Amino acid sequence: MKKFVMAAIGGTVAGVLMTTQFAGPLIAQQADKTSSVYEQLDLFGDIFERIRAQYVEEVESSDLIEAAINGMLTSLDPHSSYLPPKDFDDMQVQTRGEFGGLGIEVTQEEGFVKVVSPIDDTPADKAGIEAGDFITHVDGESILGLTLDQAVELMRGPVGSEIIITVVRKGIDEPFDVSIIRDTIKLTAVRSRVVGNTVVLRVTTFNDQTFPNLQERLAEVLEELGGLDNINGVVLDLRNNPGGLLTQAIKVSDAFLDAGEIVSTRGRNPDDSERYNATAGDLIDGKPMVVLINGGSASASEIVTGALQDHRRAIVVGTKSFGKGSVQTVMPLNGNGAMRLTTARYYTPSGRSIQALGVSPDIVVAQPPREPVAEVPEDESSAARRTRTEADLRGSLDNDSMTEDERKQALEEQQKAEEAAKLREEDYQLAYAVDILKGLSALDSAK
Repeated sequence: MKKFVMAAIGGTVAGVLMTTQFAGPLIAQQADKTSSVYEQLDLFGDIFERIRAQYVEEVESSDLIEAAINGMLTSLDPHSSYLPPKDFDDMQVQTRGEFGGLGIEVTQEEGFVKVVSPIDDTPADKAGIEAGDFITHVDGESILGLTLDQAVELMRGPVGSEIIITVVRKGIDEPFDVSIIRDTIKLTAVRSRVVGNTVVLRVTTFNDQTFPNLQERLAEVLEELGGLDNINGVVLDLRNNPGGLLTQAIKVSDAFLDAGEIVSTRGRNPDDSERYNATAGDLIDGKPMVVLINGGSASASEIVTGALQDHRRAIVVGTKSFGKGSVQTVMPLNGNGAMRLTTARYYTPSGRSIQALGVSPDIVVAQPPREPVAEVPEDESSAARRTRTEADLRGSLDNDSMTEDERKQALEEQQKAEEAAKLREEDYQLAYAVDILKGLSALDSAK
């Protein structure tokens, strides 16, 4: 036992000496780096004191330090930033689903604020703000050169107050002003509707309520329709969904997967990498799915889309997503503020990163611009406007090959077809998704 201990100690000492012999230059380099850091911190202190003493106007020390911290973080990437106590409180309220503002998710690009997506039924959405719009001025004041947080602060204000933002939009030659009345934003994370035999789940954000809302809305619709056997599939509408909580994206993905990886995150330290896997249980028992995305679908939306696409669980329809493939960790700091820091990239189950690339749909379907509806002359009757058929002719023969029940079913199917045609005018992408599920259902029943 004594020999073993001694051998172990001898080996350790020898190892230390050997390491010291070769590590000398490395230690010297590290010492130089440390010295350089201290010199730069001294430089920062010198500049800080000169500003306090000699700037043309008196400046609050706390404001200077806060600006320096934020500058350090925003220089890293568009999503890292410092959150003062008020902003940190606002962020926590937003994840709970209610806050005051315009109702837009924004990022910064080329010095201007870029709209990632408007939030459904908010003042910005009702005012016609679109994903991809650039905001250049707020109440006539240019925001070029401001940090994202400073620009957002300009857009905040009391509920009920007016704000005029200047917008630059692709395809429109001149900037234009949009007047918006600020309001309390109450986020409904998931809405549901039925189109024919298709369930449409519209997910607007990923906050604390998203997965519970999705479960509730789906259960309500299935009860109304009499169960899973009476639906042909589900459309998961993630268009203009700017993302949110990673945990909720994982739960929503898991809701439609029985097994397999959902997403993995990889940080600077390999030990910090994590993989998240699905658990058994599919809320719709394998029924066909279509996921709708567009350029306003970002972050958590892309995690869900990527997972369902890679597992071939859903057909992805629409246009390429935003391309935010990084994970931010919010770290509370002394003084009740917090730091939002990019700590990892996320990867879809197949190992692809969508950072700056986005998720490409399986079927690219653009939303055509809405055309103004032509006015119909008042003296033109509805009977004259619709197309005449054999049944409209005087004295036409009845169809004697159908029973009353068959005729009733035929009329119901005709009504559904007319509703589908109307949906194409209102929302072409959604109508396309519904038609895919209708076609899959027809093929399945023909087997």
